[in-house]
Amino acid sequence: MQFRRIDDANAQGSIKGKRALVRVDFNVPMQDGRITDDTRLRAALPTIEALRKQGAKVVLLAHFGRPKGKRDLTQSLGPIAEPLSELIGAPVKFVSDCVGESAAQAIASAPEGGVILLENTRFHAGEEKNDPELAKQMAALGDLYVNDAFSAAHRAHASTEGIARLLPAYAGRSMQAELEHLDKALGTPVRPVLAVVGGAKVSTKIDLLQNLVGKVDMLAVGGGMANTFLFAKGLEVGKSLCERDLADTARAIMAAAEKSGCKILLPGDVVVAQKFEANAPHQHVRAAHVAGEDLILDAGPESVHALNAAMESAKTLIWNGPLGAFETPPFERATLDAARHAASLAQAGKLTAVAGGGDTVAALNMAGVTEKFSFVSTAGGAFLEWMEGKELPGVAALAAK
Repeated sequence: MQFRRIDDANAQGSIKGKRALVRVDFNVPMQDGRITDDTRLRAALPTIEALRKQGAKVVLLAHFGRPKGKRDLTQSLGPIAEPLSELIGAPVKFVSDCVGESAAQAIASAPEGGVILLENTRFHAGEEKNDPELAKQMAALGDLYVNDAFSAAHRAHASTEGIARLLPAYAGRSMQAELEHLDKALGTPVRPVLAVVGGAKVSTKIDLLQNLVGKVDMLAVGGGMANTFLFAKGLEVGKSLCERDLADTARAIMAAAEKSGCKILLPGDVVVAQKFEANAPHQHVRAAHVAGEDLILDAGPESVHALNAAMESAKTLIWNGPLGAFETPPFERATLDAARHAASLAQAGKLTAVAGGGDTVAALNMAGVTEKFSFVSTAGGAFLEWMEGKELPGVAALAAK
């Protein structure tokens, strides 16, 4: 997909003195009124700096929490202004609404390159309903719109989709990086493409699996969802997490994969225990030799070796979900070993490795390889919907016309 970037905005005429409405993701973790992780603030800095450098007034729009369309000061963006100001190295003016006269006056009085943070967009019921009137009121505060919040791009909200239809709209630096890397992973990838999909349940990733088998060359299934596939192939899975009622769905996915020429990789060996608890007594068995009392809690070393070999034969890797119960030692081993191998291939320039999803990011952090992957998306739901092949409203609104 061709989309407009903030560099295009300046190319089409100076944005010096213009009001740039920038949708960011400042839904950061807070405790006792203080930010505990400022990753999302830092992600917005390249866009903010680029616009400031060009002399634009930077007007930040964001949501925080779930105030359900009502003003709830426990979910105010106010506490974010000072930490953001420290990161930028310049004052950040906070305004207690995201529409109306107070916001308009603050923006009008701001200097070129000034930064204004508006209040939580979800304090207005029309935000999540994509109310045209609210979008119109927001748009009245700006001359151009920049979306730098890929993580909210799967929602057709007033601040993510509605405004983009009313003003010249562009992708910010973070959004641009996300879209370019995702296109490399699934849009126009270098083949062969290997997808690794793990996690607990097939039921949460049916659309994802159905989409991937038609697009990738190899699909490795791990985590609890692999048990459902093993069961569908007639294997004993003991007392493991398994959605037996989805066996037909798993068989249909495997049949679709065979038809499209996608090779499915399932664990050939597994790590089992009698109890799901930290450091429980465990053993390594063939996937065909799981006993009735066993819990499958991780992929075995032979399965990791096979996955690593698949990575070595691939040119592009896209990863979503762990291979086992990685939060509980020692059942993190397969996920961490495979992640480190992928990172080493990416660092050597042999593999474009793209990953995303909350559990995936946590596992890569645990493995110490997040910075070594080609790209790691923190977008969660938007990343998953993109992998499912769904159109993201906030992205579609940025399409070059």
